[in-house]
Amino acid sequence: MDQLGSNTNMDIEKESTTFDYSKRSQWLRAAVLGANDGLVSTASLMMGVGAVKHDVKAMILSGFAGMVAGACSMAIGEFVSVYSQYDIEVAQMERDSVEIEKEKLPSPIQAAAASALAFSAGAIVPLLAAAFVKEYKMRIIAVVVAVTVALMVFGWLGAALGKAPAVRSSARVLFGGWLAMAVTFGLTKLIGLYGL
Repeated sequence: MDQLGSNTNMDIEKESTTFDYSKRSQWLRAAVLGANDGLVSTASLMMGVGAVKHDVKAMILSGFAGMVAGACSMAIGEFVSVYSQYDIEVAQMERDSVEIEKEKLPSPIQAAAASALAFSAGAIVPLLAAAFVKEYKMRIIAVVVAVTVALMVFGWLGAALGKAPAVRSSARVLFGGWLAMAVTFGLTKLIGLYGL
């Protein structure tokens, strides 16, 4: 009898200390994706404009427009996606003749707000890095350095929250961000030199 009681206590302890990290995946994916998308797309847009227009005003305005447009786009996309999920879950509950518990259903407005906020949090990094640097080359360097640090932090944060390998996650996010900025800068520079 003592052995049985001891095993039950051990099972309860295991259950209380074990956490299913896959349950975090949906909100974690949305938050990290939103912040990373805001960071990379805004920085890339600013780098592209900076490739052909060297003044700080053009870079900041393009980055700000990118932040606003991207946050709105992410919010609308998330709202539509989560509302579709909401409709499907409600329809299934009605088919199963189950009482609809609104508090257990996903919130499209909450998801949209979180997505826009995450995008904006990422987008503000290159904007702040460029805002106070007048000299062109130093401004480009400041944006690249700030974005590099933020990409590493976002990669590490996503890995830490999901209990995944941090170095691999950070490297993947970092190299993807660098590639996006380099391609945008290079192609815009080429079009600016030869296409217009």
